[in-house]
Amino acid sequence: MRRRRTSQRARTSRSLELFAATTLAAALAAAGAAAGSPAAKPRVTVIGDSVAASLDYVPAARARLGRGLDLRSEAAACRRLVAESCVFRGTKPDTVLELVRARGSALGRLVVIDVGYNDWAAVYDVDRVVRTLRASGVRTVVWVTLRETTANYAQVNARIRSAARRWKRLVVADWNAASGGHGWFRPDGLHLTPDGAMGLARFLRPLVLAELARS
Repeated sequence: MRRRRTSQRARTSRSLELFAATTLAAALAAAGAAAGSPAAKPRVTVIGDSVAASLDYVPAARARLGRGLDLRSEAAACRRLVAESCVFRGTKPDTVLELVRARGSALGRLVVIDVGYNDWAAVYDVDRVVRTLRASGVRTVVWVTLRETTANYAQVNARIRSAARRWKRLVVADWNAASGGHGWFRPDGLHLTPDGAMGLARFLRPLVLAELARS
């Protein structure tokens, strides 16, 4: 029964991805025809910490997520959302807020945020980041929930969902729910194996394509 449910979820995900990809392709073709030239690939930026960095370590996963997109990755170990980032191997990355301010319109019209495993819920300021993203010209934010292995991570997810009720085009990508029951994780239950990186890419792709088709 569990195998059957997993198979059904996989078929549903592939169907959604195909529909979204077809819709996006049609929209890009129409835009190109209107402009008299082929439409450029839409820019998508993934901002993450060491969990999202698995997409950089597994080329097949990055290729799966980025097919047909101008995909940019801004993933770094120890990254935090707004509070000062921690240090990893002598390097302290920019926070998400600092990175958004620095990159500005170069982020593209859709940004994926997958950050929070180094954070505290009390200072996880989603609104401040979304406000800055909008000021930078980002139309849509896909925000990935955390694996709820601690009470703190569950509280971070509550903040993400609460913000989504206040902001249009803030889409919650419920990784906590989607990843349940899969053996995709390192011993800490958070960082991804190569299969987990591919699972994350497959999970995100239909959401990204659907939102691009809407914008």
